[in-house]
Amino acid sequence: MKYNNQTYRICIEASPAVHKQAGLGTYTAGLIQGLIHTDPGGQYSIAYNDSENVTLEHPYSKLVSYASDMGNKPWRLRNALTHFGARPFDRSFPDVQLYHSTGHLLPKFRNIKTVFTLHDLIPLIYPEYHLPLNRIFLTQMFPRFLRQADAIISVSESTKRDAMKLLNIPEEKITVVTEGVEPRFYPIKDPNRLAAVRDKHGLPEKFILIVSTIEPRKNHKVLIDAYAEVRKSHPDVALAIVGKNGWMYEGFYEHLRESGLQKEVKLLGRVEDFELSVLLSAATIFAFPSLYEGFGLPPLEAMASGTPVVVANTSSLPEVVGNAGILLDPNNARSWANAFDALLSDPQKRMQMSLAGQKQASKFTWEETAKQTQAVYQKVLGLT
Repeated sequence: MKYNNQTYRICIEASPAVHKQAGLGTYTAGLIQGLIHTDPGGQYSIAYNDSENVTLEHPYSKLVSYASDMGNKPWRLRNALTHFGARPFDRSFPDVQLYHSTGHLLPKFRNIKTVFTLHDLIPLIYPEYHLPLNRIFLTQMFPRFLRQADAIISVSESTKRDAMKLLNIPEEKITVVTEGVEPRFYPIKDPNRLAAVRDKHGLPEKFILIVSTIEPRKNHKVLIDAYAEVRKSHPDVALAIVGKNGWMYEGFYEHLRESGLQKEVKLLGRVEDFELSVLLSAATIFAFPSLYEGFGLPPLEAMASGTPVVVANTSSLPEVVGNAGILLDPNNARSWANAFDALLSDPQKRMQMSLAGQKQASKFTWEETAKQTQAVYQKVLGLT
């Protein structure tokens, strides 16, 4: 980062991006791209672990990197131990003046300033939806990480409120900087491209789409129930689920078997980025009944793609969707079925929501995320 003709050396934790994690990875990749684009002369570097299993791609390969060969569990433990008397991490990051944690993991430093991006507090709010070891680690370490950080970036007002309420973090320590949407998400209208992606996955002309890791918090069960109901009036509509298995996903598959809709529900797994853009444009409706989201990037990408969105009225989702989507109680399958039925029966309403969604999505860019993040850096470094 350059400020008043002086260059400041900033290191971004890039493990979520280079390991291609879902939400955290998308945020980290978007932020780094935005920083490089808005500050091409800045001296940015990256840090990541499990280096033996990583091949750095552009733009990461162009940056100075601090790599560790530790796997995820020992790396998390090594970071945590710095908060319990182990040697701080300064020696591992020579010449770095500010370290930005993007993956909910912040080592202790003696002389390096720190910024911590808080994506959510799910382990504290929904501990039953986390694996025991993960829950214990984050419950113990979140408060320490947040106290240690010189500044905290929250990706939504909702997450900021949670941090203040649950952990008594001072409001002045938290700056809300929302996420962005990549330019590759736009309304794709080429009929050949749309038909090709439908044919590949055995999808009909109309289908409801969700993009989400399969885990209890994402609430796929209510979507199955709503879909079972709406099929009575729209038997030609499919439900497509994009996303890999997360944890505690067995209940979803049991619920799907009990519904008898295994053939109608298309499980697409993880798809490549270029294909996801087309799928979002091809979908008739994008549904997102998640119980809690720190930000909620998939609905934003769907709106940018021109697809009407129906989302839960919880946590950060109303902030992201605004007045451009339909917001519903995530536990009321009947209301979801009614919303699907109304949209499937009304092309004009779908067009209105498509235009409103594109307008709402245009407010969120990674360049703006980067600029607001740079302002936090300047404040932490004492430059404002």
